Amino acid sequence: MRVHSGASSGPSCPPGRASRLQEALLAWFAAHGRDLPWRRGRDPWPVLVSEVMLQQTQVPRVLPRFTAFVERFPTPAACAAAPAGEVVRAWAGLGYNRRAVSLHRAAIAVVEHHGGRLPADDRALRSLPGVGPYTARAVLAFAFEADVGVVETNTRRVLARSAGRPLAPAEAQARADALVPPGRGWAWNQAMVDLGATVCTRRTPRCAGCPWLGECRWRPVADRVADPAAPPSRQSAFAGSDRQGRGRLVAALRSDGSVPLAGLAGVVGWPGEPERAARAAAGLVADGLAVADGDRLRLP
Repeated sequence: MRVHSGASSGPSCPPGRASRLQEALLAWFAAHGRDLPWRRGRDPWPVLVSEVMLQQTQVPRVLPRFTAFVERFPTPAACAAAPAGEVVRAWAGLGYNRRAVSLHRAAIAVVEHHGGRLPADDRALRSLPGVGPYTARAVLAFAFEADVGVVETNTRRVLARSAGRPLAPAEAQARADALVPPGRGWAWNQAMVDLGATVCTRRTPRCAGCPWLGECRWRPVADRVADPAAPPSRQSAFAGSDRQGRGRLVAALRSDGSVPLAGLAGVVGWPGEPERAARAAAGLVADGLAVADGDRLRLP
């Protein structure tokens, strides 16, 4: 299945070099690819669940929670039929809890508009709550085996380093699409993710073990300061942040069922800032993560 990318084409990789990259990476993946539970089938629902969980969360944290989640909610219909609060409870330990609410809303939309099955269409996937261009492409490639390039943190780094320079988003997407061998969209994209996650890592790339060593145009010794795939800025500190307070409040709602509005400041760890605590609670309500019930706050 070929899907039009909508991205500008930009300079393409010469055919000879593209062929060498494809053969080398697929052979490497056959020998070194990771055995991950969401790779063992092509059911689009577990694929979507894994992709949402993996947004901003490392694989080791996702592994045990993915299995438990899909056992509890094996289909979009099962997820849609459950209260949103149950989905938030099952999300414990993954952080960024709004993803759980978005996944629940996506499940409802799949049931209401697609007969309980995720659509094999880019536009229809992107219409689901919480599903952006990357997640839609990931579902197309990993569930429907479409020949589309999947560009995320790891694959973007591999693409930029192999090119030896920074790539604008549209150019990175165009290169990713152009490199997919026809009929090998699933294996190719999984291989690209694994190469970036285990070999072409951000801080200590293991270049000696890279299948693209002879073709890569990035030199880690000479260009370490000017890494073409380096992020532009660091994430703000978590300790003491509003995000930490929101996380504490959601954790309390999971464990206790509800918390008194009068005690919010103590729950979020800001005993001297009741107004800030109230704003955090209001944000959770606005995001669908909590409901005000009389003088208490509870999961939806």
